[in-house]
Amino acid sequence: MLRRILSYGVAAGLIVGVPLFCLAIAMNGQPPPSYGAVLGYLIMLVALGTIILAIKRHRDRDLGGIIAFWPAFGLGLGISIIASIFYVLAWEAVLAVTQADFAGGYAETLIAQQKAKGVSGEALAKFSADMEKFRADYANPFYRTAMTFTEIFPVGVLVSLISAGVLRKSRVTGAKLRR
Repeated sequence: MLRRILSYGVAAGLIVGVPLFCLAIAMNGQPPPSYGAVLGYLIMLVALGTIILAIKRHRDRDLGGIIAFWPAFGLGLGISIIASIFYVLAWEAVLAVTQADFAGGYAETLIAQQKAKGVSGEALAKFSADMEKFRADYANPFYRTAMTFTEIFPVGVLVSLISAGVLRKSRVTGAKLRR
């Protein structure tokens, strides 16, 4: 099962990491457009679709068509961890190559949005201070990598939960579950 986790995890990591790197390089360190988050999470879901394939393949080829929830969930989690590591490495590579101040650009964009909404005075000053704290925190590589990891890993957990739940059901497998 470790081999399956590694192979599908690397595949998922490449599916999510290569587009992240290429798109970020193409944008030359500029903040993503408004649809950037939607595109990013869509790419994550496509990449994490390998979890479904891995569980189904493991169930059908190695286990005779039957898999329990926990082994399926564990397989999905393992793939999610590997894919998340690739995602973090791709983002760190983007930051190293572009030398972009992502946190600064992101903070400026959010502050401008607040100004456009009509926020001013003390509320804007507090928001600006919070954004400055974010910028300082983001400069810490431990904070940044943890934050980047948590962008994709919860999606992987959700895909793993759903996949393990659906693929263990007897009506999906056509066989009775072993307890």
